[in-house]
Amino acid sequence: MSETVFNPGADEGTTSQSGIRFMLQWLESPPAENPAEELPSLRLHLRALRDLAPPPLQRATLVDSLYQRSFNAIASIIPSLTHPVLPVTGKARRTVRNVFELLQALGDELLSIQQIVDHKPGSDDPRDSLELVLWRSLQTLYHQLMISHMVASPSPPGVWQQLHQTFAKAQSCQVQDNVPPGVSTRIRHLYHAAVLLGCAQPASLTAREVMFLAAYFQRFADQVEESTVASDVDSAIFWIDPKSDVPAFAYRHHSPPVNMAPYSISCARLQTLLNEQIAALESSTPVQQLNLPAFAGKPAGLGVLRRLAARWAGSGKRRFPRRKQDERTVLTAGIEGLWNLYQAGDGAEVLLSNWMITNESPDGYALMHLTGKTGMLSVGDIAAVRSSKTNDWQIGVVRWAISANPEHLELGLQILAPTAMAAKAVQPSAASQAGEHLPVLVLPALPRVRARQLLIAAVGTIDKERKKALLIVEKHNVAIREIKLTAIDEQTSSVEILSIAPEDNPF
Repeated sequence: MSETVFNPGADEGTTSQSGIRFMLQWLESPPAENPAEELPSLRLHLRALRDLAPPPLQRATLVDSLYQRSFNAIASIIPSLTHPVLPVTGKARRTVRNVFELLQALGDELLSIQQIVDHKPGSDDPRDSLELVLWRSLQTLYHQLMISHMVASPSPPGVWQQLHQTFAKAQSCQVQDNVPPGVSTRIRHLYHAAVLLGCAQPASLTAREVMFLAAYFQRFADQVEESTVASDVDSAIFWIDPKSDVPAFAYRHHSPPVNMAPYSISCARLQTLLNEQIAALESSTPVQQLNLPAFAGKPAGLGVLRRLAARWAGSGKRRFPRRKQDERTVLTAGIEGLWNLYQAGDGAEVLLSNWMITNESPDGYALMHLTGKTGMLSVGDIAAVRSSKTNDWQIGVVRWAISANPEHLELGLQILAPTAMAAKAVQPSAASQAGEHLPVLVLPALPRVRARQLLIAAVGTIDKERKKALLIVEKHNVAIREIKLTAIDEQTSSVEILSIAPEDNPF
């Protein structure tokens, strides 16, 4: 797609008319087959629009068309960013950077329109209405935040502050509950959807899970209510400082300054709905009947909803203090690699990478990548680490990840057990997997931590409806154990963690 725009060196009046004609012709042309090729041209046309200074009605038409075409291109690009491997590739980073530059150019143009509307309220053109300009401004900021969450990157500087202040502007103009022309949601609804995504600990989600929760909040953000009960720490109540470039704070984690009257929201109604939806999904109610995105019907989708409900219902207090550290460690990830590691020991052919432990607690570690290929590492996957102080491979689950650039990756690893046992699970009576031997890991029970053993399997491979299974352990000899599945501890996009116990009544 050509990036050519008007020539500013010609006569000003002629240039303006020819530039507008060129822009209109370009907007009427079919989109590029590769949506990413649209981004530079869209950005240049937005930049040129200010210099062309078209009449108000024509300007509203051009901005509307550029906005629609921009979001059509971005909507086509977003699914390509759902690859779970971290850190995100350089090619994907460049695409994200181009998207951000386009969204920033859109935001600048919308801000310019907003300033014009402030000085001449009551425009006859609905595309120039204040509420639509504010809604679209929130939409551009919301997408910057969502895409940042998807690639595990810090949000662009100033975006949270702009989001809060744009909504504050809508409140001051008393249009926050308006549904602008051409859209289907209120300004407040869109703002709350963005805030809720930030409250869901997006660093602990994969890109696909971020997209799922974004769609979920866009459907159910109307359940959020303004709150004035700052002392009710038992509910999911969050407060916002419009002057700060940060997401919302949970009251149970951090109280606002005494001299501040923050904007507060309660997620109590949404939390009740969330628990009802989880119960319905567990009883096999179709997602369509619950008005849920299709991903909710998958084990990973249900796992995301369970984790969200647990976070908002729990105390949220850190159980253990962290201690700074600078110890080196090696890491390997993925159930296949870990199965080989625990089966073959040091002779296993697994992909190893070198990391530094930046802090530790009894729960686990914060790690920073140093060297080596990380393989198929993603949030929610299992990993094992071994430091120079011990020969044991500790096994855990990746809880969060942050990647500021392709060369940088930090993650949080919750340690589940000091070791694990490789086994194969068989469910002989399962019609769809009769006789199939599934590689699994068995974690020991830990006194005073958990009474039962855990079984880790690739997501979707174990039939949870059948409560029994055989475990085959092949080490120096072959051992067969009969077990029962007692509970689903956790489901992520990569693995399922199940509590198991010996089976008293065999098959």
